[in-house]
Amino acid sequence: MTTTLLIQTESTPLTVSLPAIAPMTRAEFYAFCQANRDLRIERTATGDVIIMPPAFADTGNRNFNLAVQLGLWAEKDGTGLGFDSSAGFTLANGATRSPDAAWIKSERWNSLSEEEQASFAPIYPDFVIELRSASDTLKGLQAKMQEYIDNGVSLGWLIDRKNRTVYLYRPDQAPQVLDNPEQICGDPELPGFALPMAKIW
Repeated sequence: MTTTLLIQTESTPLTVSLPAIAPMTRAEFYAFCQANRDLRIERTATGDVIIMPPAFADTGNRNFNLAVQLGLWAEKDGTGLGFDSSAGFTLANGATRSPDAAWIKSERWNSLSEEEQASFAPIYPDFVIELRSASDTLKGLQAKMQEYIDNGVSLGWLIDRKNRTVYLYRPDQAPQVLDNPEQICGDPELPGFALPMAKIW
């Protein structure tokens, strides 16, 4: 068995294979992340580990703007909780993913134990946003978005800043493509949520 570490930079991803190491168990992966708290770490369904360094400042600012807008809506709406890019979720296929922003209905979140909430929670978000950075390939992010949908996510937005394009993902539908939109609306899944794009582009 081989564990693959994908060390991603803002310019180019680097894949490191460690042939002598079997894929980490869930507990080992959690311990690995605890020992490397400064890094954003994900794991694929096949056990490959992806290590991503902190984002460049401009990407971080846009991620912040995403989280602020979602947080303001979530506070007003009151039916769920928002999460930023530091939160990791364990999907049904075994992958551990950290979307740039996410939202989960309160009744689903509250059904988890305190121990589950304090780990990489075994729950899929109801809504996710991924913001393409300089190091992300569009194909890779599109596959990630489909993985979210296949694992229960109701609505996903993939924002491609480079091409000023947004892809809307929903179950049992082809992605909807928006070219240079002024805002994106979350209806009906997130009633009343609209993301102005001026500070995201």
